Amino acid sequence: MNDRLIGEDVLARVSSRIQEVVSEVQRIFIGPREIPELMMVTLLARGHVLLEGVPGVAKTTLCKAFAATLGCSFRRIQFTPDLLPADITGTYVLSPREGTFQLREGPIFANVVLGDEINRAPAKTQSALLEAMQEQQTTIEGDTRPLPSPFIVLATQNPVEQAGTYPLPEAQIDRFLMRLIIGYPSASDEKGILRRFTTAQPALRALLSPQDILSVQELVMSVHVEEELYDYVVKLSQFTRQHTRLFLGASPRASLALINAARARALAAGRPFVIPDDVKALAVPVLAHRLVLTPEAEMEGTQRDAIVRQALEQVAHRREARA
Repeated sequence: MNDRLIGEDVLARVSSRIQEVVSEVQRIFIGPREIPELMMVTLLARGHVLLEGVPGVAKTTLCKAFAATLGCSFRRIQFTPDLLPADITGTYVLSPREGTFQLREGPIFANVVLGDEINRAPAKTQSALLEAMQEQQTTIEGDTRPLPSPFIVLATQNPVEQAGTYPLPEAQIDRFLMRLIIGYPSASDEKGILRRFTTAQPALRALLSPQDILSVQELVMSVHVEEELYDYVVKLSQFTRQHTRLFLGASPRASLALINAARARALAAGRPFVIPDDVKALAVPVLAHRLVLTPEAEMEGTQRDAIVRQALEQVAHRREARA
């Protein structure tokens, strides 16, 4: 069994380091601890994160703080309506001295890429990220080049109701392992923000290295998943595909993302095996953003999160069914 491959000392060390990273991020980001924890889970599951919220709720600050703790290369892309795909991937330029074309790499060539306000660029520009997010490579004028490892895209977006935004294509939405909603802070958190950012900000420490991250990502693949949990995830996805208020349900990619995220959450908690609570805790952030409502459901204001919660209520885990 896979769970025998990870020793208790390794589990304790990895879990402790993950919590250190989350605590370090919270020296800058004042808000729910769950948000940076889920970002760590996404990183360990080799996924990408979409952060959604109105302007001014520290989405970009959170991403920059998270990147600073990882000890990895970091690049930021400010998405605008006039941004071109080559501005992301790079392009070949003529070198007058040598008389040859040389690749000028774009900001996609980094371990951590922040796509700020990603939905302010049209679909043509957003499509430059599709190959990178799925295959960790990019093709520039017919030349395919690998991207650094580890690789994660942290994207922020404003609510689509705001002026100057474009809805992300379904194919791109499906490549984000999680969508995390950042709302307005509580009164106490906002007071803490005022205190924190009216004085000198603390310098964050890099607590990990690229090799550390790759090693933990390999450990995630050794976390054991019982057969009945595979069945449970498949039933959740099938529930969404058969739902009358959905035009598109969760894809097989979504099912795989939920399993991998559950493995990463178990490892972060110091467990060598997945439990049903891992799946239940991650179902909404992993599945909800991938669902496409029917036009009627859209007009009636149906919430995607509510459909996933409905699936969790109506689809019983095998042990629950036996009980």
